[in-house]
Amino acid sequence: MTSSDKQIKLLIVDDEVGFAEVLRKRLGRRGIEVETAYRGEDAVRMLKEKHFDVALLDLKLEGMDGIEILKVFKMLDPDLPVLMLTGHGCEKAAAESVRLGVADYLSKPIEFSLLLEKVEQAYNRKEVPDGQNKGSSG
Repeated sequence: MTSSDKQIKLLIVDDEVGFAEVLRKRLGRRGIEVETAYRGEDAVRMLKEKHFDVALLDLKLEGMDGIEILKVFKMLDPDLPVLMLTGHGCEKAAAESVRLGVADYLSKPIEFSLLLEKVEQAYNRKEVPDGQNKGSSG
């Protein structure tokens, strides 16, 4: 669980509907507010309409791929932590994701506990402005 009382708002972008729905339900039971998009275009529209604390983005999607979506996400919300998730590991895509500012690059299949930990870490990093330690006093 997160150390704050604030509920994490997570956007999952994955064209594997069953996978995304299982994650939505499991993360929801742990107090995370999850919305899902199955296409890149839908994800971009959702990010324009709502605030999300973290995004979980599949690399391989029909239409816009994860790299294209990541570029748009970073233009719309440069501070949004994005976790890239892929079942098709590729060093070139990993390097490009990191260059574009992805918070973490994860491989499918992923243990649920690790995914939950990565979402919470990304959220907690966002809550602390750069250059400030959590233990520092004003």
